[in-house]
Amino acid sequence: HPSATLRGLVVTGDDFGYCPRRNQGIVDCFQAGGISNVSLLVNASAAKEAADLAKRHNIPIGLHANLSEGVPVCPSLQQASTLINQRGFFLGKMGFRQALERGQLSMNQVDLELRAQVRLFRELTGHLPHHMDGHQHVHVLPEVREVFAQVLSDLRIPYTRVPVEPGLHSCPWLPAHIQRFYTQVEKDALDSISVFTRYGIRWPDVYLGLTTMGQNMSIPNLQRALNHVLAAGPSGTTSSSASSSNQPVVTAELMVHPGYPSHTQEGGCGEGPDDFSQSADRQHELSVLRDPSLQALYSQERVQLCAFKDL
Repeated sequence: HPSATLRGLVVTGDDFGYCPRRNQGIVDCFQAGGISNVSLLVNASAAKEAADLAKRHNIPIGLHANLSEGVPVCPSLQQASTLINQRGFFLGKMGFRQALERGQLSMNQVDLELRAQVRLFRELTGHLPHHMDGHQHVHVLPEVREVFAQVLSDLRIPYTRVPVEPGLHSCPWLPAHIQRFYTQVEKDALDSISVFTRYGIRWPDVYLGLTTMGQNMSIPNLQRALNHVLAAGPSGTTSSSASSSNQPVVTAELMVHPGYPSHTQEGGCGEGPDDFSQSADRQHELSVLRDPSLQALYSQERVQLCAFKDL
């Protein structure tokens, strides 16, 4: 028997703004009821178009803070800073982590860049982000999480993402190197809980999405992920009001990456689109998220899709 009732599921389409094809896929997915929320990359090539689409279609939108791909938006960090390489680009998913471990990154510059991205988000959308998370999970890394929490607290951005996924370790289909990376993300996320708590930042009770990315997304795999939520109940990391029965009422976020494949030269954050973006994986996610049997699964489990601002 499930021990929890899922009160709200925020299905977030990440990387909004990455390219026109991604934007179109995300809008189509939102209109089909497959996602309920988007996360905008403000330094991406189609960010302005994305913000306009969100406005036009009334799509709840937050900020996908980016310190690892493309070019900084803060002008003073574009010529010379610890966050970029010789070519003026961010250091990449692993490069950023290596530089951080070696103590080479200026946290003052991280702070400047995060605030500049919120400022640009506000210029593009006309409001502050309802939530703010990190592209490639940089926001839960040591030191970065302190800066990130301070920025959210100062600007009164209420929600973030804590990527700790129930069922991650018993997931049979993840290759070893990906499992290793996710396990490290999870460790960093667990270590960031006390920091986010201290700054009064909130997040849904449960996070999903690492085990269902790209080709791993399917109705059975999403069902498995949902069952982990319903079986686990809140991970004890946030306070959630239990319902009148003894069933905990939980909120969850499912991270997804729908889109149509990028054209080779079009998109990205300054260096062109990456492989994941040009592959069929995103279109695969899009088709699963629009599948009527997923909607049927949601209604069967009485799952309501919502946005962060509804939590």
